[in-house]
Amino acid sequence: MRSGFAAVVGRPNVGKSTLVNALCGGKVAIVSDKPQTTRRRIVGIANGDDYQLVLSDLPGFQRPRDALTERMQRTVDQSIDDVEAILFVLSARERIGAGDRFIAERVFALDAPVVIVLNKVDRLKPGHIAEQMARAAKLGDFHALHPVSAVTGDGVDALRDELVDLLPEGPAYYPREQRTDLEPELQIAELVREKSLQLTREEVPHAISVEVDEVTDKVVRATIFVETESQKQIVIGKGGSVVKQIGTRARPEIELVLGHPVFLELKVKSRPRWRRDEAMLERLGL
Repeated sequence: MRSGFAAVVGRPNVGKSTLVNALCGGKVAIVSDKPQTTRRRIVGIANGDDYQLVLSDLPGFQRPRDALTERMQRTVDQSIDDVEAILFVLSARERIGAGDRFIAERVFALDAPVVIVLNKVDRLKPGHIAEQMARAAKLGDFHALHPVSAVTGDGVDALRDELVDLLPEGPAYYPREQRTDLEPELQIAELVREKSLQLTREEVPHAISVEVDEVTDKVVRATIFVETESQKQIVIGKGGSVVKQIGTRARPEIELVLGHPVFLELKVKSRPRWRRDEAMLERLGL
């Protein structure tokens, strides 16, 4: 049996989490169109008949601006050593620029082979994809370069096969039925945050975090934190319309995690400058 670890790196919003979900054959990490959706290291497990590929979905490389983004970047730095492969994800729809070259300098200096993934190729003309592949090829001495669409699944199977070929002989590190290492409470918190991101705009999504207060056989209680009273009113919505919609969207997926129906109770609280509060970040497990 082959088994081992691969780290998934790239700038924010290039589709890393969607790619991890596609490689694992189901939802592991939350996704949104907002940068910095991924704040913690999330393990996704792809199991085959004769392999176990463990993927670390990481926050996007970024210049730290506060305690939260400092911790996020530290997570990235600590997670790219001692892996069998690096997946360096680029967006085919964006110019390959200074941010990508900065990441390239870091990852190509590591011992692990680098597999470049040019994501979001769906609905693009072949000529544009070819140009982007040529630009990506100049970033460093890569092991392989794969154009894929994590959304449609195009190229994902070939990419998975490439990664499995890089794995050494080894044991299964996780039970075969397991798809992530996140505890249920953290999965629930992430799902509530995902739906909150879908329903808010501008600065509000960056200010949102979620803490699960209680999980019983019948009830899940969670608190959505924001930083200001005005953000709190936006998340609650007129007559509670927005927070109700967050709950409506999150509950079916939470029930899949827990394996049974639950009542979901959500509160919204403002916690000024929580992204700069080390004690609060510890409490949230970030």
